[in-house]
Order: sequence, then C-alpha cells, then structure tokens
Amino acid sequence: MAHSGKEKKKSSSTLLTVIIAFAMNVLVAVAKSVAAFLSGSASMTAEAAHSWADTGNQVFLFLAERRSARPRDKSHPMGYGREAYVWSMFAAFGLFTAGAVVSIMHGIQEIIAPEPSADFMVAYIVLAAAFVFEGISFVQAFRQTRKAAHELDRHTLEQVLISSDPTLRAVFAEDAAALIGLVVAFVGIFLHQVTGSPLPDAIGSIVVGVLLAVVAVVLIDRNRRFLVGQGVTSDIEQSMARRVLEHRDIARLTYLHLEFVGPRKLYLVAAVDLEGDHPEHEVAVALRRIERELEDHETVEEAVLTLATPDEQPLQISADKEGATP
Repeated sequence: MAHSGKEKKKSSSTLLTVIIAFAMNVLVAVAKSVAAFLSGSASMTAEAAHSWADTGNQVFLFLAERRSARPRDKSHPMGYGREAYVWSMFAAFGLFTAGAVVSIMHGIQEIIAPEPSADFMVAYIVLAAAFVFEGISFVQAFRQTRKAAHELDRHTLEQVLISSDPTLRAVFAEDAAALIGLVVAFVGIFLHQVTGSPLPDAIGSIVVGVLLAVVAVVLIDRNRRFLVGQGVTSDIEQSMARRVLEHRDIARLTYLHLEFVGPRKLYLVAAVDLEGDHPEHEVAVALRRIERELEDHETVEEAVLTLATPDEQPLQISADKEGATP
C-alpha cells in the first residue's frame, strides 16, 4: 500500500518532538537532582523525580512512534499502529508510579520528618533553567499540536484530548505539567525561605505529585479508548464520506464505518452503489480496485467495500470542510 510523503512528514515531526523532549528532560533531570541534593528541598526532589520519569517515558514514546510505523503483514493485517497506544500506556504508568507516587510520598515524609534546607539560590537557578528547557520542548509540541488542530478546525486543547496521536499528546501533557510543576515548586521553595517552615515546600511536593497523577490518569484513559477501538469524530467521518463519494465510480454511499487502528490510521468499511449497471464479475473487480485506490490515501490502512441495496438511504453529507483528516 503506497502512502504519500505527507504521512511520513507527520510521523517524523512527532518523532522530532519526542527527541527534543528527551534531550531537554535529561538536562533538566540532572540539574534538578543536583539542586535537590544541595538544597534539600522537597519540591525540588519531587521535580527531579518528575523529570527522570519524563526522561524514561520518552524512551517508551520513541518505541511507540517507531514500532507503530511498521507496515502491515500477514500476522498483522491491520498493521502495527495500535502498538503506539500500548507503549504510550507504559509511559503513562511510568509517569504515575515514578513521578506522582514518589512526589506524594516524599512530600508526606517531609511533613512527618522535615530535613533542613540549605542553598535556596541553587534551587532558584535550576528552576529558571529548567523552565527554559521545558519551555523549548513545550513550544515544539504546542506548534505541532496547533498545526494539527488548525487543519481540523479545532481548538488546540481539544486536539490534545481527542487526537489519535498518543505520543504527541503525551509530550504536550507532560511538558505542560512540567511547567506548572516548576511554578508550584518555586512557590513552595520561596515560602519555605520566607517563613522558615518546610511545610509549604512539602505541600508543593504533594501538589506536584497530584498534578502528575491527574495527567497520568487522563493519558491512560485516552490510550485505553483507542486500544479497545475508538471511533472517529463527526468531522472526520464527513470528510472521509466525501472522499469516498468523490471517486469517479461511486454514485451513492449508504453506510460508513471508521475506526482508528493507529495514529492517523483508519479502518474503513462502506456500502456503496456504483455508477452504471455492470455484470457481477465486473462489479467485484471494480470494488477491489476502488478499495486499493482508497488505501492509497495516507490515513486509510484498509478499506472494505460492499454493495448497497436499492432501498437503503444515502448518508447525509455536510458542506465541504477543509483538512478534516485524523
């Protein structure tokens, strides 16, 4: 099945986003770990755990992007696209356990048995540097997500939640959580320095952990939905219906089923009425040919067509809408 270079470009853009996120997270994780050791800050320790969790998660996301891009074969007739959701699920679990749980437990431990803090200035410098690095990664993810949202005429946050691309969603969500976490850590450390009480710092660690837990649960739920067979939104359904009807040999469309089998990859089943009145053997050949031509589109992993009966009503298709592809 031949797809256009546009699909490869989208995949490479997502891979670049993952690689940038990995590089930034490594730098940030090392810096936060040093600052946590020198300052003794609970919030900084939570942030270090967060960054190391994100760093490990980028490995899972890299595997998700690479393994899901493999072409389909006899053992996987629908392709390997759903592997992206499996590896992204592992990344979400990693964020929950290595990030959220560690941060919350350390915050509680700091409340019960607080440790003396030392160099606050080191913590502030590292937080500022981390904000810059995390910001670079977030800008890359935001730009790619906003571009995809613009193509679908959606809001950027809406695209994050319903996109079929789990790696881009994970990077966007983790980077956004990282930036918020840095602000929380700054407030906790600042209040610790001003009041002399370690309580705000410990609470900051717990807040960071809760934030990571929420993000992880959302990511797990989204991956679960796609793993069990996520349907498409109405704009994508309408766009693909128009694409089917635009084929020169199709006169009518009475049924259309679309299901995600991977990032930006669809399984298409349709009932159609062909132009003219041809013998049965010619109709069978024509249906197989049209299926292959539909599969040439970048988002159609497999197409299955059947004939519509005369009494079936055609689907209602709305006015054309640019760019409504997964």
